Parts: sequence; C-alpha cells; structure tokens
Amino acid sequence: MIDNITLPTLLTLLRIALIPVLAIFFYVPWEYSNIATTTIFMLAAFTDWLDGYLARKMQLETKFGAFLDPVADKIMVAFVLVLLVQTEATVWMTLPAAIIIGREITISSLREWMAEIGQRATVKVSQIGKWKTTAQMLAISCLLYSDELVGISMQLFGLVMLYIAAILTLWSMTSYLKAAFTTLAE
Repeated sequence: MIDNITLPTLLTLLRIALIPVLAIFFYVPWEYSNIATTTIFMLAAFTDWLDGYLARKMQLETKFGAFLDPVADKIMVAFVLVLLVQTEATVWMTLPAAIIIGREITISSLREWMAEIGQRATVKVSQIGKWKTTAQMLAISCLLYSDELVGISMQLFGLVMLYIAAILTLWSMTSYLKAAFTTLAE
C-alpha cells in the first residue's frame, strides 16, 4: 500500500488532515481565526487543483487517488458548509448549503451506480462541474473570511457566490442525471 502512495495522493491526504485543523481555528476565540480558517480552506482548495494537475502531468494517476480525491473534496466542503450554517443559522445560508451537500451525495451515489454497470464515463466531471467547484470555493472562502475587504462585505459577496454555486450545482446535477438516464434508456 505504501508503494502506491504518490505525491498527488499525499496532497489529497493532506486536504483531509486539514479538516480538524480548520475546525480548531474556526472555534478558537482568536482575533485572526477567520484569516487562519480562510487560509487553511484556500490551501485545501489549492491542493485539490494541484493533486489532479500533478497526477495527470506526472502520470501518477491511481485507482486509490481517483477514489480518494472526490471524497476529500466532498468531506471538506460539506464540513465547512455545516460550520457556516451553524454560525449563521438562517434559511438564506441553509438553503444553498443543503442544495450543495444534497447534490454531492446524489452525484456520488450516481457515479458509484454507473461504475457498477460499467458506465462511469457517462458521469465524469464536466465543465459546469468545474465552474460549480470554483464558485463554491470562492463563496466558502469569502464566508469564512466574513470581514470587509477593500470596502466590500465578504459575507454578502460570499453569500451571493454561494447562491451562484447552488444554481450551478443544480445545473450540473441535472446534466449528470440526464446523461445517466439517456445512457440507461439506450
């Protein structure tokens, strides 16, 4: 097993290890905890991009890495969204968070099912999915920061971006479901 651990897989494992670190800084009563949690989350988001890039560039793609990468992403995003909803327990925060978490569970299940019937490529990551991820990471970073930056409320900007991410989430989920059902109908 140790021989199969590549640099991209180590980056994915780092992303998972950052979750409790982010939680500690999120709850610690420190004046700069928002900056620390934002930095940790942005580092995790960067490792998400970097591990995929390195795996393709260095031809280090493994089945374990292909499994672990989306799991790490979903755990990090769902965990932070739950923290944010706990902090701002309003329908305005809860609704897009529920849409995003619900979509992640639905599409993960769909991908697993499609893989079982030999059709995993039908629900591979699309361009809409990449836009969704970008909007989501930006939204969550802004919501974690939550202060003003150059006169702009990052809390409000992050909430707007979270709604954009939720819309893209629904769009990408619809696309994946349509592709899956079209394949199954054939």
